[in-house]
Amino acid sequence: MKRYAVCGVSSRAIGMFIRPMMEIFYHNSQLVGLLDIDPRRFEVCKEKVPQTRDVATYFPDQFEQMIAEQKPDVLIVAGVDVTHAEYIVKGLEHDLDIITEKPMATTSEACNAILAAEAKSKGKVTVTFNYRYAPIHSRIRELVLEGKVGRITSVDLNWYIDTYHGASYFKRWNREREKSGGLSIHKCTHHFDLVNWWIGQKPEEVFAYGALNYYGSEGGLNPRKVDGRHCRECPDSSNCTYYMRWTTRSVDSVPKDDHLGALGKIERPYTNYRPDRCIYDSDINIEDTYVATVKFDQGAFLSYSCNFSTPYEGYRLAINGTKGRIETMEYHSPARTPFPTPVQTIDYFPLFGSKETIHVVSRKGGHGGGDPLLLEDLFLGVDPHRPYEILSGALDGAYSVVTGEAVWKSAKENRPIKIRELLKF
Repeated sequence: MKRYAVCGVSSRAIGMFIRPMMEIFYHNSQLVGLLDIDPRRFEVCKEKVPQTRDVATYFPDQFEQMIAEQKPDVLIVAGVDVTHAEYIVKGLEHDLDIITEKPMATTSEACNAILAAEAKSKGKVTVTFNYRYAPIHSRIRELVLEGKVGRITSVDLNWYIDTYHGASYFKRWNREREKSGGLSIHKCTHHFDLVNWWIGQKPEEVFAYGALNYYGSEGGLNPRKVDGRHCRECPDSSNCTYYMRWTTRSVDSVPKDDHLGALGKIERPYTNYRPDRCIYDSDINIEDTYVATVKFDQGAFLSYSCNFSTPYEGYRLAINGTKGRIETMEYHSPARTPFPTPVQTIDYFPLFGSKETIHVVSRKGGHGGGDPLLLEDLFLGVDPHRPYEILSGALDGAYSVVTGEAVWKSAKENRPIKIRELLKF
């Protein structure tokens, strides 16, 4: 029976880790401690998952006390991004295994500290890149390993975040770079990790551009330049296109999302935190649009873009190699897409020959069916029948973070950024 403590009792922590631990993996997993800065989060956790009502709770300055009293084997880190590195390093210093939400950290300095701590520890870090586990994504990895495309030469990846999901980042703490590292880290690490894993190569150099085009005080659809508004009681809501796209004057009409609840509808809010801040506030200091080129250590190039205000959600991917090409297009959150969307398939084009369309068996669960499979690997051990590695470690987490940091630094400094400038391991 492994003993688990959670640092950061977020909605993600409750839904992704705590509830499954108490309802599915209770036969070999015991939750022994909850740590957070806000006592209201303990209340929410115990309301949503009644089995946690007797679990001991701690505040950040009681971390050492929690470790001494509860003696966990594993630390789950799932709070605000900027807090991840501190708890990961502290846990490693106690020789604990770590399960952390992505991004593993928000800076290259923090990544280096984590890798140094892991090298001295008996504990190991696992980063929960659940998108690797989506059946389409796993099949792409398998096609590459089978040699279908040969030696990979280039990758095109264009990611689209729709106006509901994209705007949500600018209503929450993610819009503050000091807390999230910016969206090139908070969100795009998902995408960079997928590419690194798909092609089996490491990033070496990044050149990028970034801008704030849609949100912030200069956003073109801002109904009135004033700070401090909140969606729930905003006097300008009827003139706000982003707000009115997903609501009427009386009813919140946002379709159910697999990882976003209805924003601004918390009846008993968290302490000093609201998820419905105005997307046009002048204190927003991150970008909403990126384009980047990444060079890899085995010769591949990535052409990447990410836009956080598009009419639909999904991505377009192409992987080119010396023997062929893989293509796929995903329409995520079809209930929010204002037109019919096809079932996602993979098209394989041999360099010489006929196209092959590959249909993949879908799975239930969040993130394209990836969450349940990831949880099994975390709480039951890695599937011994899977012939390739899929669970992410600290170095995987670090490469994704420093790529995101390189995107931001390149955009800011207008120069290529070498990964070795940032990552010392």
